Amino acid sequence: MIDYASREINCKIVYYGPTSGGKTSNLEFLSKTVSIAEGSKLVSLNRDDDKTMFFDFLPVDFGMVRGFKTTMHLFSVPGQSLYNALRKPVLKSAHGVVFVADSDEDRIEDNLDAFQSLLDNMRNYGYESGAIPIVIQYNKRDLPSTATIQTLQDALNPGEIVTDPARQMAKPDPFHAGKYLVEQIKDGQWIERSQYIEAIAVEGKGVVDTLKVVGRLALKSLL
Repeated sequence: MIDYASREINCKIVYYGPTSGGKTSNLEFLSKTVSIAEGSKLVSLNRDDDKTMFFDFLPVDFGMVRGFKTTMHLFSVPGQSLYNALRKPVLKSAHGVVFVADSDEDRIEDNLDAFQSLLDNMRNYGYESGAIPIVIQYNKRDLPSTATIQTLQDALNPGEIVTDPARQMAKPDPFHAGKYLVEQIKDGQWIERSQYIEAIAVEGKGVVDTLKVVGRLALKSLL
């Protein structure tokens, strides 16, 4: 949301994904390492076992953007499917989404279920495909049972068909040499994939990069 009178921009970013995937770990690391909005702190509403029951909330000072004081309001939603009714309202009016996937090869189905839940809930609010940016974070890359990036990409980020001729051109992935966000595949179709970041959230690896990417994409859609 842009407030021209006060010269302020407020962006809502939602961290979504399966339970224990690392959503709260992202916000906990950011709360200790980045500039928090004045007078604010990380707010977590958890169960006794530390699983997020309602949401986590962290307002982050994103600095000045085109003369506007910019704040990223970060939310994470509960990963348990039984709390889906609580996930939906958090997604309302979001400007960007980080899908935090668990890289454990045994959790591919959990990731797929959570991602489908995200898409369904976005459709319920009238979001068209591509209306708001989704950045995928492949978390827990230090696990001994980690799935390959290609396996995760095939499952969660196979790409959407690009029908607009003006956008049918190769777009390199700035984080992964030799990879493309937009490319033409063997059958001649052009596809576009979401930006992905590899991470170990409990150590902070990839966490700030994820926020920077989704923040810039969200601002681009607003400005």
